[in-house]
Amino acid sequence: MIDLKTPREIASMRAASRAVAQTLGLLKKIVRPGVSTAELDRFAERKLRELGAVPAFLGYRGYPATLCVSINEEIVHGIPSEKRIVREGDIVSLDLGAVCEGFYGDAALTAAAGNISGQARRLMEVTELSLARALAEIKPGARIGDVSNAVERCAAENGMSVVREFTGHGIGRKLHEEPSIPNFGRRGAGTVLKAGMTLAVEPMLCFGRPEILIKNDGWTAVSADGSLAAHYEHTVAVTEDGFEILSLEV
Repeated sequence: MIDLKTPREIASMRAASRAVAQTLGLLKKIVRPGVSTAELDRFAERKLRELGAVPAFLGYRGYPATLCVSINEEIVHGIPSEKRIVREGDIVSLDLGAVCEGFYGDAALTAAAGNISGQARRLMEVTELSLARALAEIKPGARIGDVSNAVERCAAENGMSVVREFTGHGIGRKLHEEPSIPNFGRRGAGTVLKAGMTLAVEPMLCFGRPEILIKNDGWTAVSADGSLAAHYEHTVAVTEDGFEILSLEV
C-alpha cells in the first residue's frame, strides 16, 4: 500500500531531508586523503543530532553506523571503520538518513578525494546526471517505469551499467516503503505517480558490468568485476504539477 502524505507530514520529511543534505554537504568538504571512514561517521552523527534529527541507519536491521561510506568499487552499505583510510584518487559514496518528528529523509552523493581519474570523474558526472533525468520524469500521471528508464538510458548512452539488486523506494513513516524504484525499466510501466507520494530515487552506476558481490561483513556491496561505482540520491515529494526535492541544503 502506498501512503500519500499530507503537507504537514511532508514538512517533517523536508526537515529530516534537509538535515541530511546539510550534513552531506559538510561531509563532502572533509572527504580527503588520510581521513578514516569512522571519522566521517562520527561527524555525521554529531551533525545530525545538532540539527535536531535522529540518525536513521544506526541500528536499522542491525547496521552498526550512522553513515554508509563506500569507496571505489564499493557500491553501497560500506561500514565505517578506523582502519579504512581514504586515499588520494578515491571516490567516496556517502549515504545518510535521518528522522524528524517520526518521518524519514534519505540522500546520497559521491565525493572525490584529491585528484581523481578522468574515468572516475566521468562516472560521477553521469550518475548525477541520471538522477537529474529521473527526477525530471516525476509528475502526477507518470509511472515508475518512466523514472527507472531514464536512469537506465542515461547509463547506456554513456557506456555504463546500472546496479539491479538495489533500488530506490518510497519513504515516509518508514525508511523503506512502497513502491520500489528500480534503476532500469520500461516507460509506461509500473505504479502511477500521484501528488502526495514521497520517493527516494537513487541511481547506482558502475563503469563496468552490473553484477555485484557482498563482502564478508554481510553489508558492503561491491562490483563483481572491481570496476568503479558511484551513487547519488534525493528524497522527493510528488506535487500537483511536478515534484519537490526535499533533500536540498537550503
